[in-house]
Amino acid sequence: MKTGRRFSISERISSFRHALKGIEDLVQSEHNFRIHLAVLILVIAAGILLGISASEWIAVILVSAIVLITEAINSSLENLADLVSEDENEKIRKTKDMAAAAVLFAATAAVITGLIIFLPYLYL
Repeated sequence: MKTGRRFSISERISSFRHALKGIEDLVQSEHNFRIHLAVLILVIAAGILLGISASEWIAVILVSAIVLITEAINSSLENLADLVSEDENEKIRKTKDMAAAAVLFAATAAVITGLIIFLPYLYL
């Protein structure tokens, strides 16, 4: 933890700008992130049309955030790994595959959550 530095509104705003730039970079350069966002827009539309409950919205928000977070971490890790070495490297391959597996786990949990929430609305 940094000590001796005073709280700075301008530094907090700058930090927020960096985060927004990261989102922009994800949307512009990461195909899978755009797919996740497109699916999220469809899920939001379905939730509005079907009138899901507040607790169901909470579940949708949480699993959606987890998917987007893991995709962002996966993308940043892949970029860092490519900076370290673009050559074939077994440890880098394993690292990238494990990060991709995290996204797959999150997306699978989101799909299962979506089925649990939305199927009853479609069959009643």
